[in-house]
Amino acid sequence: MDTRTLGSTAPLTVSALGLGCMGMSEFYGTADEQEATDTIHRALDLGVTFLDTADMYGPFTNERLVGAAIAGRRDEVQLATKFGNERREDGSWVGINGRPDYVRAAADASLQRLGVDVIDLYYQHRVDPDVPIEETVGAMAGLVEAGKVRFLGLSEAGPQTIRRAHATHAITALQTEYSLFSRDLEDDIAPVLRELGIGLVPYSPLGRGLLTGAIGSASDLDDSDARTARFPRFQGEAFDANLALVAKIRELAEAKDATPGQLALAWVLAQQSHGALDGVGVAPIPGTKRVRYLEENAGALDVVLTADDLAALESAVPRDAVAGERYSDMSTIDR
Repeated sequence: MDTRTLGSTAPLTVSALGLGCMGMSEFYGTADEQEATDTIHRALDLGVTFLDTADMYGPFTNERLVGAAIAGRRDEVQLATKFGNERREDGSWVGINGRPDYVRAAADASLQRLGVDVIDLYYQHRVDPDVPIEETVGAMAGLVEAGKVRFLGLSEAGPQTIRRAHATHAITALQTEYSLFSRDLEDDIAPVLRELGIGLVPYSPLGRGLLTGAIGSASDLDDSDARTARFPRFQGEAFDANLALVAKIRELAEAKDATPGQLALAWVLAQQSHGALDGVGVAPIPGTKRVRYLEENAGALDVVLTADDLAALESAVPRDAVAGERYSDMSTIDR
């Protein structure tokens, strides 16, 4: 497995392709702990060692699952988790919390659930509009000084917040949604990342599964799958319009002897040296809870895209052609 370096001020080397673990515990249909554990083990065997979780996934159960799965193999892993979307044990939502006392308590709880002594990359999951970012990141910096966290990150933060955070303590990575279906960050955020030497960790690089070509209608999703309820791109006419775009990607993928998902992932991987993200370290974290999809995703690293291939993809999926917002409620994005 190739590696990528996130950030230059506070650099962290990770596997070129990571693994998002959220769906192993919640949101994307029925969970199967053994299959999830097998998927994490297979990931490590393949060199996919950049694992991403968060305290709110489950809630709390995903960190426990990941911690148990990496027991005995901790030294192989670049372990990332997040705080800030506060939930109760029963799954109910409390709100976004960036208060310093909460930051410290959340980190201690995550360390315990993960069964580790240090978190490699600790993100603020969403920006708390009621707490100055300097206070939140200041508390996160205290975790670095205490040896509980190695590197700091933000998730779905806007340009000015990123600047203020980085002035408080070096930020290694920004995690945000980025794919052929979600390219807004190229305008205002990418230049800031390049200027400050901050890496990008794209989540949902496969458009929450749409770009894999495996979803042809709402009936392909489990009754417990939250995508049709939470994400406008999976609803009504927008869903049909987006599936038409996936059909175009499938045609291009067949010409490259790849799957649509592999081609879409290869496009994200290529952005580190292409276009708006040239010079920004990029390490996507496609999520899956099944070994076969993990192995398919890893195959994207063998898909070589020429400049003509990239242009063809971007012509097939123009930025403004994707229908529907990323979330039903976009109020917590790019704060």
